[in-house]
Amino acid sequence: MRILAVDYGDARTGLALCDPGGSLASPLAVIEEKSERELVKKIAALASQNGARLIVVGYPRNMDGSGGPRAQKCEAFAKSLESFSKIKTALWDERLTTKSALAAMNVTGTRGKKRKAAVDSAAACIILQDYLDHLKNIG
Repeated sequence: MRILAVDYGDARTGLALCDPGGSLASPLAVIEEKSERELVKKIAALASQNGARLIVVGYPRNMDGSGGPRAQKCEAFAKSLESFSKIKTALWDERLTTKSALAAMNVTGTRGKKRKAAVDSAAACIILQDYLDHLKNIG
């Protein structure tokens, strides 16, 4: 099953997609869009074009597991995306994914504009791979 992951941001949103077997996450795109409505349309179109059957939205919890204002914003975004796309959405804990993505960029020597453009899709990739690994572990 193809799954699309979303690292939702106010200015840039990273996307990742898994292989048809649901084993490996790969970066798909970064969408620079501030309008939530337009962003939902663009993500829904990409999900449809790529045959996604599920959309996993990064869920930014605090380190103590609680949710704050950003988590509430992501919940509302996921609901809007599911309603518009007619593709089921799931929230997935994204704690420390951006830090992990930045660490990976340091290892590969990615700097400057390339780094800024790639970090969001790399974070989406980490979210999706964590989700895929969880699915393997439970079943």
